[in-house]
Amino acid sequence: MQYKDELRNFTLTATGDLFITRRLKPYNEPAYLEMWKILQNADIKFTNFEMLVHEFKGYPVAQSGGTYTQIDPLVFEDLEYAGFNLFSMANNHSLDYGIEAMQRTVELFNEKGLINAGTGDNLADARSARYLDLANGRVALIAAASTFAPHGRAGSARPDFIGRPGLNPVRYDKYIEVDEQHFNYVKQLNQHAGLEKQKNLFVKAGWRKPEPEGVCNLGTTKFVKGSNPGLHTVINEQDRSGNLKWIKDAANQADFVVFSLHGHEGNTDDFWKPADFHQPFAHDCINAGADIFVGHGPHYLRGLEIYRGKPIFYSLGNFVFQNETVRKLPHDVYLKQGLSYDATPSEYYNKRSNNDKKGFPSDERFWQTVLPWCRFENGQVVEIKLYPITLGFGKRRTVRGRPMLAHDDEGARILKKMVELSEPFGTKIKIVNNIGIVEL
Repeated sequence: MQYKDELRNFTLTATGDLFITRRLKPYNEPAYLEMWKILQNADIKFTNFEMLVHEFKGYPVAQSGGTYTQIDPLVFEDLEYAGFNLFSMANNHSLDYGIEAMQRTVELFNEKGLINAGTGDNLADARSARYLDLANGRVALIAAASTFAPHGRAGSARPDFIGRPGLNPVRYDKYIEVDEQHFNYVKQLNQHAGLEKQKNLFVKAGWRKPEPEGVCNLGTTKFVKGSNPGLHTVINEQDRSGNLKWIKDAANQADFVVFSLHGHEGNTDDFWKPADFHQPFAHDCINAGADIFVGHGPHYLRGLEIYRGKPIFYSLGNFVFQNETVRKLPHDVYLKQGLSYDATPSEYYNKRSNNDKKGFPSDERFWQTVLPWCRFENGQVVEIKLYPITLGFGKRRTVRGRPMLAHDDEGARILKKMVELSEPFGTKIKIVNNIGIVEL
């Protein structure tokens, strides 16, 4: 007799950022209800929970991920309604209210039996997998972030010292590559500003290492002499190898491995493309044992790649995006907009967006995405459908941000954009009856 979970056959839906501050249950538009049926008609239902659930008992940190996140525990009724069963917690908002709110959020999720990963009491805890047991097999989730405040990353425990709570990091280094002529300009500027003298003093004191040939740091900006001008990124090797180690562990302990990465970084020439380090790292994750790589963070779509029979979504954009209706905010955000102590939340949101004329409210790409439905046999993807989703661009603040199936012209435009973004990865997508069908 064969066990069902020997087959490694799964269906999966996944979304990008769930920035939720309002209820999901009350609405009944046909395109809304149909969307939830599609999402729930899968074994694995993943989302990035870009919120903190707490009662304002933590303290707002000096550097947040943007909008300080908070939602009341009532949100669990809506998460149950939605049907998600895997949650990433690693993102640039994980520590908006410090360690206390991060831990409180995880505590509440665990009390509800909701599988979540990406934060922990130390680095190993944040980096290791969490497991979901299904009739079809055991599913592992590992979640990480490449965009976060410096205080947000977890630290390793030692035999003689406690670890630091935080998120699972994927750090990277940035450098600007310039030709020889411009590199010489940088060196001259370094001399003129007196920075070279200061660096030499630090090297002599043993506080920093000498710069290698062809490298010049101008303040905190690293310039490299080369033939490929532009801003480049390279992954931190400790974080690369650390995450791959835990993916390999999860692959031994589960029948299916989901790896999630939250990162705002992109290509400097074309923001629709991922950063330099994203694709090699995604390939490394698949090679280490991940069955799917789910990216999110820039708040808009990026392309789909099929690598060794496994899907890599470089960004699934926003799925619920209600960052203009957080109930209350610390004074730090008001100060940034030049507002006084008696300003209200709506005054802050109006000022931040110049009454919807700039930022997120003014740009359609932040309010459109796709909902993928994937079918796997023996761990290999055999079917992917992409459903176009609109979040109500141009509508009132109280309306926009809630997802719904996009039809007619908007649905077609979303799918055509996904076709265009995926083409450089060699991925072909046909559009049939307002659904993107990936050719495998």
